[in-house]
Amino acid sequence: MKTIMIVDDQPHVRQLVEISLRRDGWRVVSVESGEAAIAQAAAQPPDLIIMDIMMPGGMDGFQAVAALKGDPATAACPV
Repeated sequence: MKTIMIVDDQPHVRQLVEISLRRDGWRVVSVESGEAAIAQAAAQPPDLIIMDIMMPGGMDGFQAVAALKGDPATAACPV
């Protein structure tokens, strides 16, 4: 089964997207920050990442994507 990672700091947004994707048969992993996305993707690379751009804290979506694309293990994953 293909896996999609949802990265968003707002729980209700993650939940809404997750419900929609699961209904269509996708395996979904949800995380709340760019840092969590990098750690999770390194442990289990998803087939696709849906990333929020504006997230509070130390890393926004652009920074997280740059880190993911800079890692050979996750560089090929579409975001």
